[in-house]
Amino acid sequence: MRTCLSRLTTRAAFALLLGATALPVLAAPAASATTATTPAATTPVASATSAACPAPASAALAGFFDGVVPGSLKKDHVPGAVVSVVSGDRTVFAKGYGLADVARGVAFDPSRSLVRIASITKLFTWTAVMQQVEAGRLDLDADVNRYLKGFEIPATYAEPVTLRTLMNHTAGFEDQVVGTGARASADVPPLGEYLARHVPARIRPPGEVSAYSNYGAALAGHIVAEVTGEPYDRYVRRHLLDPLGMTHSTATEPVPAPLAPGLARSYDSDAAPPRPVPFVFDLMPPDGSISATAADMANFMIAHLNGGRSGDRAVLSPATVALMHQRSFTADPRLGGYAHGFMDRTFNGHRVLMHDGGWEGFSSVLMLVPDCRLGLFLSANATGGAGTLGLISAFFDRFTPPPATPESLQAPRSSFPLTSTPPRPGFYARTRHNESTIEKILVLLGSLRLTVAGDGTVHFEGKDWVPRNGGLYDRKGGVEHLASLAGPSGHRYVAVDRGSTYQLIPFWQTPLFNLPVLLVFAVTALGALAVPAAALRRRLSRRPVTVSATWRTARALAAGAAALGLAFLVLLAIQLFGDTGEFVYGAPAGFRALLLMPLVVLPMAGAAAVCTVVAWRSGGVAARVHQVTVLAGLSALAWFLWQWNLVGWQFP
Repeated sequence: MRTCLSRLTTRAAFALLLGATALPVLAAPAASATTATTPAATTPVASATSAACPAPASAALAGFFDGVVPGSLKKDHVPGAVVSVVSGDRTVFAKGYGLADVARGVAFDPSRSLVRIASITKLFTWTAVMQQVEAGRLDLDADVNRYLKGFEIPATYAEPVTLRTLMNHTAGFEDQVVGTGARASADVPPLGEYLARHVPARIRPPGEVSAYSNYGAALAGHIVAEVTGEPYDRYVRRHLLDPLGMTHSTATEPVPAPLAPGLARSYDSDAAPPRPVPFVFDLMPPDGSISATAADMANFMIAHLNGGRSGDRAVLSPATVALMHQRSFTADPRLGGYAHGFMDRTFNGHRVLMHDGGWEGFSSVLMLVPDCRLGLFLSANATGGAGTLGLISAFFDRFTPPPATPESLQAPRSSFPLTSTPPRPGFYARTRHNESTIEKILVLLGSLRLTVAGDGTVHFEGKDWVPRNGGLYDRKGGVEHLASLAGPSGHRYVAVDRGSTYQLIPFWQTPLFNLPVLLVFAVTALGALAVPAAALRRRLSRRPVTVSATWRTARALAAGAAALGLAFLVLLAIQLFGDTGEFVYGAPAGFRALLLMPLVVLPMAGAAAVCTVVAWRSGGVAARVHQVTVLAGLSALAWFLWQWNLVGWQFP
């Protein structure tokens, strides 16, 4: 998901940076699932008959949304929302609620109000990829370097990154968020240039486990542009938007002048009153640049529900649509996964192909129910909009009753199959994380603890999970599932139904280890303040100096390094737990300056250690013990800085 970045509060910022890729309300567990994998890489998912879902009447849809949306908007302080519903090959409901622009008093209009659909853009990117597969220009299982010009993805592992792994978010890239947006179009470099300069580290073999990647989607869109010779936004216009009659939609930033008056404003609903969020340019357009109306999105949904055709125009052949909708990856065959870029879930016993997106405060979701030939698009224009999307559960309860025989999900045989294993207690971080830049610190801040009770009950994500046969765990009092898995690379994982996957982190990266490390340093740093205090007392009393100048230098350097280190940690906490919205444009100048402090602290500490050794015999016993203690604290700080990339040269 292209996660929302606006004037973010700390809560929203960390939800972003820690990679929440699917809205909790969409945690649609499988009511029934098979436990066997299938031999083919693209085994179809069984589908029930459309008779399981009577076509919803327009009046019933109007009554439902009119009854729940206005109250939800008011409760969550969201100015407006827009919705469209398709059934079969036609739009059966489309309506706007509230305001698209508060200052101008413009009401939401499903045919004219453009919303920034964020990561739902990826579905257009994946559809474009499948068009080129159909045309014979792309191979889903070829090394992507075959198609790249001017740069390549490093061969970190023997297995190459392929378009299929990009679509499944299993390429093994680390996550990057800092510096992925721009304030003005002049600050947006050509896509290929940006991708070449910002290739993320590969932190696990491709195909092993999903870790949502905006870079991966942007890379796929760039490959489409390379093999067709058309810039991404022009390609989307000519081969998707125009054929589907999406005349009020665009992948271009800024929004072209004829459409600009219809662009809805988004708002920070954590402010009182909600504050407008400025337009943020996406530096990787194929991952989230499209702005569209709900009516146009209905045409896109119709095409995917009807063999690639909307009206009298087709963008894919029925065979290619069938291939695209086949499940292509899952961590466990009984849980949700991916279907060539679609998030593949089960809801009320029905298979759902979906994607959500958040950017600039917009919160949007697109959901297709193939066996019902039903599609839903919903978007709200404020940071609190995720709450508004909570009505989706009620929508499914009302319009997709559970079928007599729930769908049986079958998964592909992964080239790196995960195996069920008893869950290992410890701390887990999302597989979508960073390891090579300053963003690594978010692994520490966002890790979750997993414990196992004597009866086998797992406590994780604030929930209790009860074991059942086959290594699966059922949420106590709910209908979600959890699986504990192991990969051939040695990593241990926990996967849950809604698509979130977590990786067991080593003990030295856990809060239980790092908090004592910081405490040791903080105590010794405070104790180091005794050094200048003693020097001042000695000077005021005019007592004779009995130690060498080198020893005094050692003491002063250690005390200075400790004081600066302590100040650094305090200022770092203020930065991380404050407003982090500016980080989307890159690390702010103040933060960059802050990360230069360790470049002063560490040499000072090293010099203090050298001087201490040289002048060791000059100090008294108590002074020696104190000095060693301070140096030990500085060593703890040095380890912390090294472990979490908190030095000035480690920017994204």
